[in-house]
Amino acid sequence: MPNSSSISEFLLLALADTRELQLLQFVLFLGIYLAALLGNGLILSAVACHHRLHTPMYFFLLNLALLDLGCISTTLPKAMANALWDTRAISYQGCAAQVFLFVFLIVSEFYILTIMAYDRYVAICKPLHYGSLLGSRACAQMAAAAWGSGFLIAVLHMANTFSLPLCQGNAVDQFFCEIPHILKLSCSDAYLREVGALVFSISLAFGCFVFIVVSYVQIFRAVLRMPSEQGRHKAFSTCLPHLVVVSLFVCTSMFAYLKPPSISSPSLDLVVSFLYSVVPAALNPLIYSMRNQELKATLKKLILFT
Repeated sequence: MPNSSSISEFLLLALADTRELQLLQFVLFLGIYLAALLGNGLILSAVACHHRLHTPMYFFLLNLALLDLGCISTTLPKAMANALWDTRAISYQGCAAQVFLFVFLIVSEFYILTIMAYDRYVAICKPLHYGSLLGSRACAQMAAAAWGSGFLIAVLHMANTFSLPLCQGNAVDQFFCEIPHILKLSCSDAYLREVGALVFSISLAFGCFVFIVVSYVQIFRAVLRMPSEQGRHKAFSTCLPHLVVVSLFVCTSMFAYLKPPSISSPSLDLVVSFLYSVVPAALNPLIYSMRNQELKATLKKLILFT
């Protein structure tokens, strides 16, 4: 059996077994990728070019769009190339880079979503302190902490995962290099070290999730006490898109990593991984622009101007 020192490449999961289906897969993935590039690119342009959107909420939305673009660009182009060229191979170094970038971006995204919940909490529950708690310096520091934490956690997971001896072949049962599927190739109890790191990361994520839930409980209590219906509508229009994005991201990613082995199957793993690694990047711009009237108006002006 091969060990990690002799493995020069991994074989990713083939999503289609005929040439026609491979080309269909390529076209489908290309459409999703272009939609994500267009949607997130428009949000980046709108926030960067329009001074009305130079506020903490849109600053964090800009960070989210950058992370979404990075996340989908880490997984989908390789899957498209493999489908187009009828291959399953990814180099050992390419797989390590994919693991590092994916963990870095996905963890940073979750921390940014947590900060966005805090931003909405302060804006609605403590509006008089909004300027002091979320000044430009504080926003930059929080965003830097989110990206920096994601980087450190990604280094930890990549180092742990690719220091393991691998002797169960080189076939990864996923369309990208995902840590749980690489751990299945290990033949040593040392994989428990990475399992421990995963438990640590999941515990941090659960803490963030609890913070988001508590924040939104306070937000909804404050919104329901508002005397003005227009004020309630405006508050909900800025909060609901974020709540939808968080729900989609958290539910799919937690199910992917915490589902019991008894219900695990290659097809289910594929669907769940696709839902949390690809779909949010394509849907987030649509979700935010549908309910946020200010962003929608700015995007319309940007499209008409171009």
